[in-house]
Formats: sequence, structure tokens, C-alpha cells
Amino acid sequence: MANKDVIGILNRLVETSKDGEYGFGTAAEHLRSMETKRLFTTRAEECRRAAGELQSLVVELGGAAEEGGTATGAIHRGWVAVKSKLAGYTDLAILEEAERGEDIALAKYRVALEESLPLTARALVQRQYEGVQRNHGQVRALRDQERTVKA
Repeated sequence: MANKDVIGILNRLVETSKDGEYGFGTAAEHLRSMETKRLFTTRAEECRRAAGELQSLVVELGGAAEEGGTATGAIHRGWVAVKSKLAGYTDLAILEEAERGEDIALAKYRVALEESLPLTARALVQRQYEGVQRNHGQVRALRDQERTVKA
């Protein structure tokens, strides 16, 4: 795989990680549960660090690292705010949107892992993918728990 292609893949994951950072951070601002708020703040920081790792590798490969998230991510964050406001900023609505965001992140990491990445890049992407899977599972469990409480 050409170096520029690897850089492109990694930069798309930088954008995905930045979207996660902003999404978890925004969600944390509106959550009522202090425990979930702390978890989301931690997840936002982990996404920030993941983006930094990817950016460093892009630079090592001779590329220019992306700095921000995607336009789609910005729209999603806007949708989180709108939908949450319409739903009265309930934790359930926020958790449902967070899960949707993690669905998107999982899909983007899966696509990256289907490529013939160099070993260093593959190891980093695989490790981060496992983190996204963990995040998704936690958000889903919290959402399910919130649904049970509301039922």
C-alpha cells in the first residue's frame, strides 16, 4: 500500500477520533448522571489521546496530520444538541445518540482494518478499534440500563 494511502486512512481515523472527543465531551455537558458524566469525560480524553497517536504516526510517515473532526461529526454533534433539547436533554436520548456515534466509529475502524496497513499502523488501529468496541459496549449497556429505569 502506498504511503499516501496509509496517511489518508490514518487521517480519516484522526477525524473519527476527534468526532468522538467532541461527541463524548458534548454529551458529558448535558448528562444528569454524575457517574455517566465522568465516564464520558474520560472517554473524550481517551479519544483525544487516540487522535494524537494517529497524528504522530501520520507525521512519522511524512504526512500532514488532520487537526479536526469531520463535517458529518459536526452535524451529528449538532443533531445531538437538537434532539437532546427536544427530548428535554434526557440521559436516554443522549445515550442513544452516543451509541449511534460509536456505531459510525466502529464502521470506520473496520474499513481501515480491511486495508493492507503496515504492521505499526495496523497494531495501532487494531488497539484503538478494541477501545471503540469497549466504548460502544459501555454506551449500549448504559442505554439499556436507562431504558429499564424509564420503563
